[in-house]
Amino acid sequence: MVEDVQRHSVHTLVFRSLKRSHDMFISNQGNLPTVDETAEKIRRAVKARDSYGLVFDDVKKMQAMKHLRESEAGPNPPPPGTAENELNTADGAMVPYNDNALVARNNPNTPNQLAHMIKKAPTMPKPKWHPPWKLYRVIAGHLGWVRCAAVEPGNEWFATGAADRIIKIWDLASGQLKVSLTGHVSTVRGLAVSARHPYLFSCGEDRQVKCWDLEYNKVIRHYHGHLSAVYSLALHPTIDVLLTAGRDSTARVWDMRTKANVHTLTGHTHTVTTVIAQASEPQVITGMESPM
Repeated sequence: MVEDVQRHSVHTLVFRSLKRSHDMFISNQGNLPTVDETAEKIRRAVKARDSYGLVFDDVKKMQAMKHLRESEAGPNPPPPGTAENELNTADGAMVPYNDNALVARNNPNTPNQLAHMIKKAPTMPKPKWHPPWKLYRVIAGHLGWVRCAAVEPGNEWFATGAADRIIKIWDLASGQLKVSLTGHVSTVRGLAVSARHPYLFSCGEDRQVKCWDLEYNKVIRHYHGHLSAVYSLALHPTIDVLLTAGRDSTARVWDMRTKANVHTLTGHTHTVTTVIAQASEPQVITGMESPM
């Protein structure tokens, strides 16, 4: 005869499972994980070498010099308080004179005291070195993804564009915000700073290409012609030509001053994401999202 199995509600079964799990893990629930002694020793050794490496080297050098002096002194070195130390304190000094000082002691009986001075070679001030793999500064201020950045040729400031439709100009030395430029109605995707004019060029997903006069922080030129979002732009290094590329699979060449679309470079079948020009030859290099 088959015995009837007592049936319980889902709530009771879940509670029993929760109680068993609680009983199993409650004993070490608040404990920290075990420490790996080998990893801890390696971490301390690396930290000590990184922070106090020079001190360790100096200690080794001092110990080597001490052993060398002991070997030169022979098996019977002179005890402390010898006649030499008594002569050093005979002139009434509170502290015995040390012959290992970097500068020779002045003797009033010596006619030429400058001859005893050790001349130090002139040295140039050495700048503080920052390892390239360490983070120097974090600058926050945008409300969306930062899509592009450009540095002014004089290394005084840099500009960033983001999905919040704002172009922000920051001081390169202090990281402080200098000015915010508004005018785009969609994500800013490209920035370029002219090395020969006080102009900043920007492009975005709103199909707009703008020229900003940084003396007045205003837009002075618009370049119309792209049929879709503009993803990249570049300036020619020697002539007044602006290059833009975007989602309409074209790269356009603009006259910076007259705003005329001089050339339209076609041939791509997908979005053109990058464009650049070189100064030595009249060449433009573009790249699109397909492997070409």
